Amino acid sequence: MNIVLPDGSNKGLADGSTVADVAASIGAGLAKAALAGIVNDQPVDLSAPVAEGDSVAIVTAKSDEGLELLRHSTAHVMAAALVDLYGDVQFGVGPAIEDGFYYDVKLDRALSPDDFAAIEARMAEIVKADEAFERRVVTRAEAEEIFASQPFKLELIAELPEDAVITTYTIGKFTDLCRGPHLPSTGKLGAFKLTKLAGAYWRGDAEREMLTRIYGTAFFKQKELDEHLRNLEEAEKRDHRKLGRELGIYTMDPLAGVGLPMYLPKGARVIRTMQEWLRRDLYERGYEEVITPHVYNADVWKTSGHYGFYKENMYFFNINEGTDEDPRLTEYAVKPMNCPGHVMLYKSELHSYRDLPLRYFEFGTVYRHEMSGVVHGLLRARGFTQDDAHVFCTRDQVVDEVVAILDLVDHIMSTFGFQYEAEISTRPEKSIGTDDMWEHATNALKEACARHELAYDINEGDGAFYGPKIDIKVKDAIGRTWQCSTVQVDFNMPERFELTYRTEDNTEERPWMLHRAIFGSIERFLGILIEHYAGALPLWLAPVQVAVLPLADRHNEAAAELAKQLKAAGGRIEVYDQNEPMRVKIAKAQSQKIPYMVVLGDKEIENGTVSVRERHEGDLGAWPVEQLVEKLREAAL
Repeated sequence: MNIVLPDGSNKGLADGSTVADVAASIGAGLAKAALAGIVNDQPVDLSAPVAEGDSVAIVTAKSDEGLELLRHSTAHVMAAALVDLYGDVQFGVGPAIEDGFYYDVKLDRALSPDDFAAIEARMAEIVKADEAFERRVVTRAEAEEIFASQPFKLELIAELPEDAVITTYTIGKFTDLCRGPHLPSTGKLGAFKLTKLAGAYWRGDAEREMLTRIYGTAFFKQKELDEHLRNLEEAEKRDHRKLGRELGIYTMDPLAGVGLPMYLPKGARVIRTMQEWLRRDLYERGYEEVITPHVYNADVWKTSGHYGFYKENMYFFNINEGTDEDPRLTEYAVKPMNCPGHVMLYKSELHSYRDLPLRYFEFGTVYRHEMSGVVHGLLRARGFTQDDAHVFCTRDQVVDEVVAILDLVDHIMSTFGFQYEAEISTRPEKSIGTDDMWEHATNALKEACARHELAYDINEGDGAFYGPKIDIKVKDAIGRTWQCSTVQVDFNMPERFELTYRTEDNTEERPWMLHRAIFGSIERFLGILIEHYAGALPLWLAPVQVAVLPLADRHNEAAAELAKQLKAAGGRIEVYDQNEPMRVKIAKAQSQKIPYMVVLGDKEIENGTVSVRERHEGDLGAWPVEQLVEKLREAAL
């Protein structure tokens, strides 16, 4: 028989050959490196047979699929170790995830990180034994018998389609329900580490049983694992929740509710500085600022479609619009997004083609009911402010408008030193709009990226039901990727709200609508910035730019005058006039990551200078006061 290799060439093999035989026929080196295969785009074990005309690729440690395969197999080895150590364990699911794997389990005893060493030691023994991952196809009845004492597995089996091929994998005493594939044997595992424990509701349902989720990670080489663990340690140091508290940026109060950040003065100053900086730039780029309500009558959300498709993520309430004797309750909702308000503003006036493009922007605070288990500081909150904008334009203006948005993205991301990449998501299986609209919109996004010389990946079928989109993903200082900016074409809102404009031919047409956010959630972007800079925000954005440190009480008056002079230059200044040793004052300013510390004593006052310390570089020597003033003027908005 003949099979087809990734380069398009044919390979002749004996009937009954397996993926392993394909690797061996190509070369001894590949046979040794082979971990699994991809046959007709489906991942399979090395033992899987191939047939006439199959397209076959070999998975190795260098393949994109290799690391996921390793991590899934390591999750099984961890599960086998749990069975050996603790006996009666009930298992949920144990997938590979980004940067590692987890397994949800139920034990008769509580686990703690102190147990990790014993589990890892048993895992190492299983690896050393080089036990094969034995795959078996079973009937539904056989599967139910095998997992008779595993209620979570039985639930999964019950949900499988009638014609499903049910497979199990066994290593040692442990058998799992799994579609595979896996490494050929446990000896192929690399370096691994268990990282943390968490509680997890079965199937993510808060009404179901709480299980223990054991997280781990795995790499093919120890040095890769060591680097990853160093990055985790660095990420922990940069955690915006820890730094946000230490730097006085924001707080969370249970009385206010889960996921609702409250900004302290320093945090409010940073947020406002970001908004003022962007607001000024948007006006220069032809945007107009609008302000819309925080709550709307439920009819708005019924018209937009959110009432039917998004209601469980919204906050609704009733208001008595009548009298106590004759109550007439009207349903309202707090807005989860700003777009309906901007659409209604557009519709409030008549528009012609001469008015387009029309660009509305708003720093609009929205509220979404996120599950408490996924709320995570500023990175995922229930209340947050979007730097939202909507562009209403003609069909022929779409490309130019997207190019302009990408220019804005580049300006903002380069200001913060972010590298970024783009991803275009195309039409999903369920969508609205004509084929012509989708083709034009998708090609417009591609052309805009090409004009901007911005490389992009295609995410097939992952667009919104109402239009394609560009997502911008930034890479931070320790190599993590964050999805931030987005540009979306929307065929839905103009249709639902019956938007029109008068054409040059004096006919009525629907405008095209673009959603765009650059920061996205300002809260989330701030959280990313705090972690990216490890709390040391750049001079122009720092809530306090200069700490003035008088040497003694007799220098306090001069320190206050200096602070007044620096504030007049646009600086944000604090005076440390407490009766404390200088080393304590410097340590406090350093811990607050203030960009500049200036020491003022008799010599400095006499010479009209200040002794300057920079938070990273240390002592910079004596500066004329005017030099520091100029530094602050350059950083001012």
